[in-house]
Amino acid sequence: MIDFSLRGRIALVTGSTRGLGLAIACRLAQSGAIVAMHGLEDDSVIAAAHDQISRYATEPVQYFRGDLSDAAQVEMLISSVENALGPIDILINNAGMQHVAPIDEFPVDQWLKLIAVNLTAAFLTTRLVVNGMRQRRWGRIVNVSSVSGLIGVANKSAYAASKHGLIGLTKAVAMETATSGVTCNAVCPGWVLTPLVEAQIRARAEKKGCDFETEKKALVSEKQPSQEFVTPEQVAGIVAFLCSPDADQVRGAAWNVDGGYVAA
Repeated sequence: MIDFSLRGRIALVTGSTRGLGLAIACRLAQSGAIVAMHGLEDDSVIAAAHDQISRYATEPVQYFRGDLSDAAQVEMLISSVENALGPIDILINNAGMQHVAPIDEFPVDQWLKLIAVNLTAAFLTTRLVVNGMRQRRWGRIVNVSSVSGLIGVANKSAYAASKHGLIGLTKAVAMETATSGVTCNAVCPGWVLTPLVEAQIRARAEKKGCDFETEKKALVSEKQPSQEFVTPEQVAGIVAFLCSPDADQVRGAAWNVDGGYVAA
């Protein structure tokens, strides 16, 4: 593990009650950060995530709620975190949603909500914290994009558009903060066995009339030359690196961790 400390740094990880966000929150807590967790899950899921992050934390972990498809709630989320914990030093824009359909059948309301959660929310959170980071001469913004932000994906028009947009946002913010102590980067995971992906596998298995394990193997083998899923912990490790001093001059990167998906 990278030998550095984030002790005293306030880190907000959106969508951190499960999956990638939970793994990232755990890794940042392990590195000493004061973690603000966020999500819209039910109380039992929130409590389990809180307990898991707290095992690694040296400071109390606090939970904050907010619907990221609502600009007013995004603003309330940021102000609530900063009022409770202090100015945000590390912003991980991880929360996301998915909907799969051909573009001619894609519901307009789903498009608008997906773009709001996956892309607009990252713009709003960044807009609200970046000046404070500049003033304090240090900050880390990491946007969780996807290989779908690097390549086209059939039946995922909104998801691909949002993830491509997230990389564009990352590069623009990196240019605007290039002479400061603030960095902005993106990570682009391939297939990670998160609850979101598990739901997709179940849907595919049901459609094909096969079992979950068979479709799981088929999916990862057709997409990733390694024939292995990326783990949430591997993505979290890259995020931790991007928050480290070794990454001071990593700016505007879109770092794919995908078992060779985009190299094929």
